[in-house]
Amino acid sequence: MLERLRRRLTLGYVGIFALMLVLVGAVAVASFARQAATQQDELLEQKAQGDADYVSGPLLKHYQEGLDPPREPPPPPGERDRRGRRSPPPGPFQWSTETDIGMVALVPPGEGNAGEGTVLDETSSSSSFGLPFEGPAQRAAEKGETVTETVDGPEGEMVRVASIPVIGRDGGVAVIQAAQSRRVVREAVWNLVLILLPVGLVGLLLSGVGGLYMSRRAIRPVRDSFQRQRTFIADASHELKTPLALVKINAEVLQRNPTDSHNREIIEDQLSEIDRMNALLSDLLVLARLDAGRLEVDHKPFDLAIVAIETAERFSMRAGAKGIELDVNVPGELPVYGDPERTGQILAAMLDNAIRFTPTGGVVGVSGRRLDGWAEASVTDTGPGISPEHLPRVFDRFYRAEAARTRAGGGSGLGLAIARDLARAQKGDLLAGNAPDGGASFALRLPTGP
Repeated sequence: MLERLRRRLTLGYVGIFALMLVLVGAVAVASFARQAATQQDELLEQKAQGDADYVSGPLLKHYQEGLDPPREPPPPPGERDRRGRRSPPPGPFQWSTETDIGMVALVPPGEGNAGEGTVLDETSSSSSFGLPFEGPAQRAAEKGETVTETVDGPEGEMVRVASIPVIGRDGGVAVIQAAQSRRVVREAVWNLVLILLPVGLVGLLLSGVGGLYMSRRAIRPVRDSFQRQRTFIADASHELKTPLALVKINAEVLQRNPTDSHNREIIEDQLSEIDRMNALLSDLLVLARLDAGRLEVDHKPFDLAIVAIETAERFSMRAGAKGIELDVNVPGELPVYGDPERTGQILAAMLDNAIRFTPTGGVVGVSGRRLDGWAEASVTDTGPGISPEHLPRVFDRFYRAEAARTRAGGGSGLGLAIARDLARAQKGDLLAGNAPDGGASFALRLPTGP
């Protein structure tokens, strides 16, 4: 199931990245196509405008006088000829072989043309797009301004035409047209697409690798959570199964010998196991509410010193019965914010753990101190302490060191886990370590302000 989820996450990462690439690529191609079309229009208009001064003067005069128009070779790139035209620098649109320039159509009124466009001049060009185009020329002359249109050229090819009207010195009206195939723009856009495609494929490949890495990191907490859940269920089942088995065995003994004189002891064992199951179920309920965030925890001011003293008094008889000295040394006041009842439960778990692992004749100390923004209540013992391999897992649920894995050892391994979760629910923490003189040390820290 987790592998399937990982694959879905990876496909999700790649899909989102692919969608972003498509959107960005589409915007880039559309923007480039629009810019290329605009540049084509500007260059066509620039090329046609370069002939305006010449057409309005000597060229139109030669035509009206019936003379052949003068011709001249095109100027080098970047230089102007005698007409004032500048040869365009190299760019995405090459004019020398793919553009018809300088095609001039005389537009009525004019003598001898009978309302038809008449070619006055043609610069050298190896391609022809059907110049002149009378429709655009007529509209440019009527409007008196530049007209740029896309028309059907020879053999169905789409041609972009810029038409610039020119009024001659003798009153004649001429239109200069410059034309270029739209194929030039399409080829430029297609070249951009050919560049973007491999870049996009490489990006998708990298996103797939990154998606695998990110999905692995994203799945890791889920896998750990599932593992903890399975371990938790297995441990809880084990802890419940043992007392239930004992209760069943005792019940069967009572059923076979209902009048036996030893039944009182069996009944006491039954009650003890029932109490054990009740305590375990209560702990499980608290953990479930903590995990769900539904456990009610107050955040109000109280005195941690008072709670520590009261909790220590509750364990004084138990410590004395085991021959353990209980040493309480807390300041007169330790103001904190939190839940006094839950704090007492935390300190009880700390004291229970300390007394359980302190040998007869040992000492369990309860102390308190103020820190910067915190107040701390500590419980130390003179027991064997916590070995380094067990220290990182002290607060794991159902975890018990090997020496404490017997039923005689005491609890189920939930007390400290619940205590730390309760401390964190109060915006504090529970820390574990070893005292400098030996023995275990647990420190509860709670904030001194909200």
